[in-house]
Amino acid sequence: MNGPIPSIRRLAVWSIGLDAHQRLYLFCVLDEKGIVIREAKVRGSWQDLIKELKQLDHPFAICFEASCGAGHLYDQLCRLARRVVVAHPGQLRLIFKAKRKNDRVDARKLATLLLLDQVPAVHMPSMDVRAWRSLIEHRHRQVAKRTRAKNAIRSLLRGHGIAAPGRRGLWTRKGLAWLGELELPTEMAALQRDILREEVEHLDAQVKRVEKELNRIGDSNPGVILLRTIPGVGPRTAEAMVAYVDDPYRFGRNKTIGSYVGLVPCQNESAGKARFGHITREGPATVRKLLTEASWKAISCSPQIRAYFERVCRDDKNRKKIALIATAHYLARVMLAMLQTGEVWREEGVAQAA
Repeated sequence: MNGPIPSIRRLAVWSIGLDAHQRLYLFCVLDEKGIVIREAKVRGSWQDLIKELKQLDHPFAICFEASCGAGHLYDQLCRLARRVVVAHPGQLRLIFKAKRKNDRVDARKLATLLLLDQVPAVHMPSMDVRAWRSLIEHRHRQVAKRTRAKNAIRSLLRGHGIAAPGRRGLWTRKGLAWLGELELPTEMAALQRDILREEVEHLDAQVKRVEKELNRIGDSNPGVILLRTIPGVGPRTAEAMVAYVDDPYRFGRNKTIGSYVGLVPCQNESAGKARFGHITREGPATVRKLLTEASWKAISCSPQIRAYFERVCRDDKNRKKIALIATAHYLARVMLAMLQTGEVWREEGVAQAA
C-alpha cells in the first residue's frame, strides 16, 4: 500500500446537532469522541446555513427536529451530509425534559444523541410523497370549511323557522337555487345567506378540482388500486393510507400500524395490573378519520368485516364505539398486509386471519 495509512480521525464522521428555526439556526459539532469542535449561530435563510456547513472540511452526519419545512431542509442537507436524521419531536420532549433548556443546549443534546445513535427518528418520504400528503390534507381542510358553511346555513334557516328540503336536497343545484330565491324576514339574514351560499359553491368547486388531481394520482398508483378492492374503502381512504404508509416494509410488525395512526388505547400498567384508556390519537388524524368512516361503510358491505364488528360488539349497544375503533384498527392491519404482499382482498382469507 503506497502513501500514509489514513488515521481513524480522518475516517470518522462528525456529529452535528441542529436547532432550526425560521430565520435562526444553531448547530453544535462533536467529533467521534464527543468533544465539541464548534458551536455556531446562523441568522438568515437555509442558504446561509448551507454555506456555513460547507466550510466544515470533514464528513459529518446531522440531526434536527421535525417541524414545518423539515422536508425541504432534509433534501438540502442530504446533498452535504453523510447521513441526515430527523428526530421525533414528541419523543425528544421526553428525553430533553430538564430545567435548563435553550437552543444551544438543544443543539448539543441532538449532537450527543446522534453520536450515540439514540435519536428517535421519523420516516422522511420523498418530495413527491410529501406533496401528495399535502394535497390530501388540503382537501380535508376544504371539506371541513364547506361543512362549517353548510351547518351555518342550516342554523340560519332553523333560526327563522324554515324547513330545508331534505337532508341532501339542499346542496343540489335545485336546492341551492331554492336557497338563493328564498325570502328571509330581514336584509341582514339575506346577506348572511348569500355569503354562505357563495362560500359553499366556491368550496365545492375547489374540492372537485383537488379531487380531480387526487384521482389522477390514485388511478396510476398500484397501492391505491389494491386497497380499493376492500369493500367499503373508497379512493380517499386508500390514497391517504398509501401516502402515509409510503414504505410498507418500514413497519417491523403488522400490529405497529395501529400505533402509527393512533388507534391503540393508552395503557397504564403497574404492579401487574394494566389499565386501558382512550385511543392515543397520535399520528395522522386524517388517516384515522378516514379509516373510521370507511369502517362504517365496510361493515355494511362486507360480511366478514361485519362479523368482526359484531364479535367485538358482543351484542352490547354500549360497545359500538369500541367495536368501530377495533374494526378501523383491523382494516389498517389488513391494508398494511396487502401493501406488503400485493394480494387483493379475499373475504375467506381475511376471515381466517382475523
